[in-house]
Amino acid sequence: MKRVRQTKRLQNFLINIANFDTLISALDLHQVRKNKKMSTLDVARTELALAVLYLNKAEARDKICRAIQYGSKFVSDGKPGTAQNVDKSTSLARKVFRLFKFVNDLHALISPVEPGTPIPIVLLGKSKNALLSTFLFLDQVVWLHRSGIYKNKERAELIGRISLFCWMGSSVCTTLAELGEIGRLSKSMKKLTKELKGTDKYKNEQYRAKLKASNERSLAMIKAAMDIVVAIGLLQLAPKKITPRVTGAFGFTTSLISCYQLLPSAPKSKTP
Repeated sequence: MKRVRQTKRLQNFLINIANFDTLISALDLHQVRKNKKMSTLDVARTELALAVLYLNKAEARDKICRAIQYGSKFVSDGKPGTAQNVDKSTSLARKVFRLFKFVNDLHALISPVEPGTPIPIVLLGKSKNALLSTFLFLDQVVWLHRSGIYKNKERAELIGRISLFCWMGSSVCTTLAELGEIGRLSKSMKKLTKELKGTDKYKNEQYRAKLKASNERSLAMIKAAMDIVVAIGLLQLAPKKITPRVTGAFGFTTSLISCYQLLPSAPKSKTP
């Protein structure tokens, strides 16, 4: 149990570093905006500092490139031209961002789960980690082929399709896992509402935290479900219904959602 707690603390610490929450709180942009003595240049400098912190995240840059990639796919609709060239070149560039990224999900796969998590959700979560790690590992072979290092075209294309099936499978697992977590949160929120009967539940900090978590998981579930459509489009499993333009539209939307999810959390308002 002690080892589980230590691992959990380490994971939370790494997440905080990755999200730059500590640095964002130190800047306290909310207070800067309220300070009338601050010049326009000072406010602009602080806004720019936040943008730099956001863009310093490799994941944020990857998702911005992903938005460009799928936006170009939507414009090109699979037809030759400038937009398709942008799609292909951006897709290749993104693979560099993902080198050795499979280690992240491999670590999550072997990490202990939170006590009290239902077995089905645990299995879905671990399956998602395994599939996503496999996708990211195999995707490196695709990058080697497109870079001209790995010459076997047929095998590279086969590995590419297998990797996309793994990604689609991980998206399915994510959708189901998030759905299960939303159900758990819904039950606990209903129970808390009964306990808070006669009072304003939205003033209760615990209820607000659960509501926020539910909203975040709902957004993650929607994104994962849309990514299933993107994977089907890339694999051309239903070419008549899911055209390159549909794939591009869904991929662009999920990219914007990912960019939003990576935004720093807003500073908590200080009550007098």
